[in-house]
Amino acid sequence: MESANDFKNKVVIVTGASSGIGHATALAFAKLGAIPVSVARREQRLQELTEQCQSFSPDASYIAADLGIQEEAENVVHKTVKRHGRVDILVNNAAIPMHKLIYRISATEAEDTMRINFLSCLWTTFAAIPYLLKQGGGTIVNVSSFATKVIPTHETLYAASKYAMNGFTKGLWTDLEGSGIHCVLLHPGPIATEIWDKLDEPDAYNGELYPPELVADEIIAAIRKKRFEVVVPRNNFKLVMARVMSLIAPALVRHGVAQMDPIKPESLEKARLSASSGKTMGELVD
Repeated sequence: MESANDFKNKVVIVTGASSGIGHATALAFAKLGAIPVSVARREQRLQELTEQCQSFSPDASYIAADLGIQEEAENVVHKTVKRHGRVDILVNNAAIPMHKLIYRISATEAEDTMRINFLSCLWTTFAAIPYLLKQGGGTIVNVSSFATKVIPTHETLYAASKYAMNGFTKGLWTDLEGSGIHCVLLHPGPIATEIWDKLDEPDAYNGELYPPELVADEIIAAIRKKRFEVVVPRNNFKLVMARVMSLIAPALVRHGVAQMDPIKPESLEKARLSASSGKTMGELVD
């Protein structure tokens, strides 16, 4: 492990920083002497977070941006370099939930989910790579989800957006070989964030929720120890067993997921009836 001052004055972009994992991560880096640049749409929250960060790291700053727009996502990186002279670490954490009966999801909603959850990550990463190459290296951390390991009912689009991030990150492991750029893929399990309050439909999960600070700590540890892929919490027995079972008995896992949060027969029947009347995805089921 590197010294306690290994993050001193490192410039760290953290997206999705207005709450939850991003908020905890920006603050954790500030406490280590890094210079966090917090990014999200909600400027008031960013201002409050940056004031907290500045008590540990006076040069901490923020950028209010809509990461679902390519130009704004790319400009986050360009503005950071213009302001601070460099970027050392990029944490792609911004995401929106999509917990919804598949028949209720429109193609536009699906695209919006992909733009925020995956394309924003691609846009910021592509903007950052030339700077990182010029500097001789750096770190890109992509925050995915355990939902890509075992996909819950009603999470198809969310899981798809995070699966895209997974494939992108794993490809970078080999494509960036020798560049000095290290990529980390993080899979948080059930974390206590406001995302649970934004679900379109009730979620069946009623187990323990872990603090976002745990994820922030794992991000920092993964950077220090050059880890490639991390599940958080790392040693949770249920998450370990779910991963194992999804590999050796996928049919059993699918059955278990379907039983835990089943598609109601009346919802399917309503979808059939509305489809027969000419309605499209997103209009089905009333």
